[in-house]
Amino acid sequence: MRADYHVHTEFSDDSDYAMEKVIQDSIAMGLDEICFTDHVDYGIKKDWDEPGKMIYRKGSPGEPDEMPLANVHYPSYYETFKEMWALYHDKIELKLGLEFGMQAHTIEKYEKLFARFPFDFIILSVHEVEDKEFWTQDFQRGRTQKEYNERYYEELLYLVENYHNYSVLGHMDLITRYDKAGTYSFEKLKPILTKILKTVIADGKGIEVNTSSYRYGLSDLTPSRDILKLYWELGGQMITIGSDSHKPEHLGRFINETKQELKALGFKKFCTFDKMQPIYHQL
Repeated sequence: MRADYHVHTEFSDDSDYAMEKVIQDSIAMGLDEICFTDHVDYGIKKDWDEPGKMIYRKGSPGEPDEMPLANVHYPSYYETFKEMWALYHDKIELKLGLEFGMQAHTIEKYEKLFARFPFDFIILSVHEVEDKEFWTQDFQRGRTQKEYNERYYEELLYLVENYHNYSVLGHMDLITRYDKAGTYSFEKLKPILTKILKTVIADGKGIEVNTSSYRYGLSDLTPSRDILKLYWELGGQMITIGSDSHKPEHLGRFINETKQELKALGFKKFCTFDKMQPIYHQL
C-alpha cells in the first residue's frame, strides 16, 4: 500500500500543480491513494469572498502576473474534487482533506469551515504564531532560540487542547526548518512535547511524518526521530506519511524510505483515512 497524505494543488496559493495532473502522475507512479490537503491559513490570508484588501504575490510561470495570497476557493475545490473522483476513482483512491494552518486566535473560523464539507482528513499545522511567519523570520526576530521554540510549542499545545476536528499534526517540529541557530535541544523541549503527544493520543488523533525533510536536506526526519520515538513510547500508533508536494518532482517521494525509518523505530503500521476515521495498514 503506497499512499501520499499531504498533497497540494493549484488550490493552494503556493502551487500551480493542477489536481487532475496530480492524479494522473500518482497513477503513473503506482500510488494506491492520495489525499488532497490544500492550504488554509486564517490570520495571514483571506478567503476569496472576504471583504477588504487582498494581498498579492508575483505569479509563477504560467500564472497571471499577480496571484492573490488567499485560502482555498472552497466551493470550486470541492466541485473539482467530485469531478475528479467520478473520473478516476476506479484507478486510485482519492480523499478530500485540507491543511489547517491554525493559530490560537483562529480556532472559531476553522470550526465553521470544518462543518461545511464532508472531509476525510484534516492536517493541523502551525505555520505562523501571532500572525508572524517562520520562513520570513518575523516570528523569531527579537526572541532568543529558547523563547521562539518554547512559544511555538506552547501554541501547538493550546491548539490540541482546544481544537478537536483534525486527524494528525503536520510536520510538528516545523520551527526546526527555519531555525538559523541550529537544532534546539530535544531534552529541553521534552516536557512540553510529552504534554502535546499525550493530549493527541488521548484525543484519538495522530501525527504525520512529512517526507519533505529529504528535499530540504535536513539532518533528521520531520518530526525528528526523537519525537517519533517519544510518540511510540507514549503509546502513539496513528501515523500518516505525506510528501507535502507542491510540484511534480515532490509527489510520492521518499515514502518507502520513511516506512523503513518507522519500522526501525518500532512502528508496525501507518494510516490512511476515510470520513475522518483511521484505516491501518502494515508498513
